[in-house]
Amino acid sequence: MKNLLAIAALSLSLPAGLACAQAAADTARDRQSILAMQGEYIVDFAFDETVLLQPGYERAAAMRSSGNETVIVVEDTPTKIVLQHILVDGKSGHVTKHWRQDWVYEASSRFEFSADQTWQVRTIPADRNKGAWTQCVFEVSDAPRYCGTGRWDYVNGIATWTSDLSWRPLPRREYTKRSDYNAVSAINRHTITPNGWTHEQFNTKVLRKPDGSRVELAREFGFNDYQKTTEVDFKPAYKYWKATGDFWGKVRMRWDAFLSKPPGVHLKTKIDGMAMIIPLFTQAGELEEGKQVADQDIDKVFAEWVEPASAK
Repeated sequence: MKNLLAIAALSLSLPAGLACAQAAADTARDRQSILAMQGEYIVDFAFDETVLLQPGYERAAAMRSSGNETVIVVEDTPTKIVLQHILVDGKSGHVTKHWRQDWVYEASSRFEFSADQTWQVRTIPADRNKGAWTQCVFEVSDAPRYCGTGRWDYVNGIATWTSDLSWRPLPRREYTKRSDYNAVSAINRHTITPNGWTHEQFNTKVLRKPDGSRVELAREFGFNDYQKTTEVDFKPAYKYWKATGDFWGKVRMRWDAFLSKPPGVHLKTKIDGMAMIIPLFTQAGELEEGKQVADQDIDKVFAEWVEPASAK
């Protein structure tokens, strides 16, 4: 009788065990897809306004640019991967720390762009979070930009992640030229390709008014194409990161203190963020020259320009 009960108990436990094993396998496959974005690339950036949504609105000129970019793995754990992008000028070798993407599995919360220079930390609903990865994107100073939550799928053997709809501020390419809108609602899609990866953006340019109403001006399609290359010397990027990686780790820790829990963060800088970018990049430059940067120097920048968001 005891043997029969043991066998019955084992049979009941198998489905749960198999489910756990399948979940672990799915997560491992997702991690490999995310890690596949590391490497050295020639990148083409393209943005085109498509659907015009207001009378008299004129389509903005298409934007085209390109660059050489290496993507470095900064952190890699079973549930979190951090990828840092660094630009290198092919002729001069000049290095620019570029954007960063953090991926967290089944993250409990994320930051959301709620008002000018303000990001609120909000809980991710459980039904949206199950089996999903939240990608958060940060600008050159590691200040927040946007987050999106979605699942990787592998239909027909193609690794693709698609986010939910979320808000973000104007991109750097637009805020110096445009004042007719102040936010973007976007869905992002990353796809791993045979020679790199792509980032598609399905954007809507929106004027969010103080009374809570919204005016949608135009839809835009963005396409960033990362093609692997062996023709660019990225050694200056790795030299830069060797000298400054620990420093930027300290900067990330200070941002995390605001972005890891409610209410979130408010920046006291102008929209260009240069009041923080310049001193932080200057400090990183000093480290490249072999000088020292004290922790209190970083703290001083944050004390002057960063504060908690107002609770809502």
